[in-house]
Amino acid sequence: MLKLAGARLLEERDLSSVRSLLDSDPVAACMVASRVEDAGVHPLRLGGELWGYGSRLEGLCFSGVNLIPLRGDRDAMRAFASRALRRRRVCSSLVGPSAQVLTLWDELAPTWGPAREVRAEQPLLVMSEPPSGRVDDLVRPVRPDELDRYLPAAVAMFTEEVGIDPRSEGGAAGYRARVAELIAGGRAFARFENGEVVFKAEVGAMSRSVGQIQGVWVHPDRRGSGLGTAGTAAVADRLVRGMGRTASLYVNAFNVAARAAYRRVGFEQRGSFSTVLF
Repeated sequence: MLKLAGARLLEERDLSSVRSLLDSDPVAACMVASRVEDAGVHPLRLGGELWGYGSRLEGLCFSGVNLIPLRGDRDAMRAFASRALRRRRVCSSLVGPSAQVLTLWDELAPTWGPAREVRAEQPLLVMSEPPSGRVDDLVRPVRPDELDRYLPAAVAMFTEEVGIDPRSEGGAAGYRARVAELIAGGRAFARFENGEVVFKAEVGAMSRSVGQIQGVWVHPDRRGSGLGTAGTAAVADRLVRGMGRTASLYVNAFNVAARAAYRRVGFEQRGSFSTVLF
């Protein structure tokens, strides 16, 4: 039986402590920090709940579309698991720093398992200087009127990466709205050739100091041509020089080609993430 004591729902009075904790590791915390900076910690504005553990906030976990444990030892993860198990699972994945994710999954797996996939090792990469390699000058922000041309590439990327079509089970409208939101915010980038997307990437989360790149994709007919490397360099350059932020992303350890490409761009490893997909 898991102990119920320890984890609590954080409130506005905790905001200062939460911000200090997020600032202590801005790269790993980017996904959560981007939300907190915009919305504070109130669940209705945040789009999820922030859970804390310990009198000095020794543990922190975000619970929403994703379950993201950012800090804490096994006792903290046990407390977060206990809180998560009080209701049905609502998250589509468990993602974050490897030590916390894998420990939390140990606690949740007997009830939530088996997972569809566990990606235990995903190097967390960063760069704070302009790219060292070629930057593709034809990669640019996608315009709102280009949504219908961009969307098929976004769907293809998601399906390849996650293993399911994001439009399945009634998800088409929600996914389209999410992509449209990224485009409207100037955070979706692509290279078009003859009206077709041949490279794409997005800045999925952006805090005051870090932008996290996601959804890097090259058209199957153009793979191996260097578009992915130069295109990712263009997005990273936009973050570093254009927005004054550290560029970050995480990649599957088994994706040797992508890891080599990111090294050529100038990314260096800064820790490790893990993801559990449901």
